[in-house]
Amino acid sequence: MTEVGCAMTPAGKIPPQDWMGAPATLAVIAALTAEGAEARFVGGCVRDALAGRAVRDIDIATKLAPEAVIGLIEGAGLKAIPTGIQHGTVTAVAEGKPFEITTLRIDVESYGRRAKVAFTDDWTADAARRDFTFNALSCTPDGTLYDPFDGAADLAAGRVRFVGEARARIEEDYLRLLRFFRFQAHFGKQPPDPETLEVAADLAPQLAQLSGERVRDELFRLLEAPDPLPVIEIVIARRILRAVMPTLGDAALLRALLRAEAPGAPADPVLRLAALVAPGRAGAEALAGRLRLSNRQRFALAYLLDPPLDPWTRVTLKDRHRAVRKLGAPLFQKLLRLSWARHHLDDGGRDGGDDEGSDQRTRPDAAFEAALAEAERLAGIAFPLFGRDALALGVREGPELGRLLDAVEAWWADRDFAPSREACLARLKELIAAD
Repeated sequence: MTEVGCAMTPAGKIPPQDWMGAPATLAVIAALTAEGAEARFVGGCVRDALAGRAVRDIDIATKLAPEAVIGLIEGAGLKAIPTGIQHGTVTAVAEGKPFEITTLRIDVESYGRRAKVAFTDDWTADAARRDFTFNALSCTPDGTLYDPFDGAADLAAGRVRFVGEARARIEEDYLRLLRFFRFQAHFGKQPPDPETLEVAADLAPQLAQLSGERVRDELFRLLEAPDPLPVIEIVIARRILRAVMPTLGDAALLRALLRAEAPGAPADPVLRLAALVAPGRAGAEALAGRLRLSNRQRFALAYLLDPPLDPWTRVTLKDRHRAVRKLGAPLFQKLLRLSWARHHLDDGGRDGGDDEGSDQRTRPDAAFEAALAEAERLAGIAFPLFGRDALALGVREGPELGRLLDAVEAWWADRDFAPSREACLARLKELIAAD
């Protein structure tokens, strides 16, 4: 290990956290410290604890070499997975929960997408390789906080600040450019630093070097912010995503869509993404491929950008039912929200109230909520006949069977899905007899 020997002074204590005292966490810490080594919580879990946010992932750092970490973890009866051992990372699994454990390290070389590292025993040197000041925080298992770059103050002020010079940090890994905007959307309480924005705009073409998966993950995390609009508007104005999303439009539709989302519901990044790009199946397929979307995400994006109908206009109940059966109620409801937003792009003004600064922009009314509820009702209505019913009546497998069932279903839908199974069977027999 590289001997640096830089001391780090405690900067206070973190309030007690449930996750720190959970049995699985205690088991991992006990294993790592069994022979006297120090282990600290690092990065996002410390940041989120200070910010009063829910902690999802628990990352731990240690001076121990990866091989020693594996030995201690397995010696304690826990599972150890060498997930990134060349970079010093081992994943411990306790009670089914993963803990990422990384040996202290420094960057020897960086290539804009990856880095060659060397291990160290210097906590400050390890912290110095992190991206933002509030991600360089660490704390011991008893909550003693270490803050070498004033990250706690930046976090409290809502200031997203790189550790060191922004250009140098971004050039080490171009994904940090997107991470800057993602953290600005989630933690920023004041405008981004103008110099950092200039650097980001200058280096934005380098995003083309990144894999689609890495771009997608950061973009989706940005879009999952409670209100991503201010940051998205900056990203669009500065053409930050031009290299990876050349069809990115303006933010007007996203602004309207945010008004149509269910208050307090988890954000849907695919739906929000659909509000930012031009309609059309070809563009949706190209974007889905570029961002390496899952099959489910690809299907949703394609239908949101090339919908089978516009559910906020005057369409028949039969058309809605067919769309709900094809798409499912959740996707149809997303399509409905996006359709409502398209029809209310110009309704950003106030529709009541005169308190200056209050948000009185047009929002969905009872009719919109009724349409959402109708989708749930329609999803529960199933056509009562099956292919076997036609076969039992002597119809052979093939196009004729499908034609007859489609005809009965159309007759059933025209009557608002009221006819019973017996009535549908009777109608099927009539059609067979007529042939």
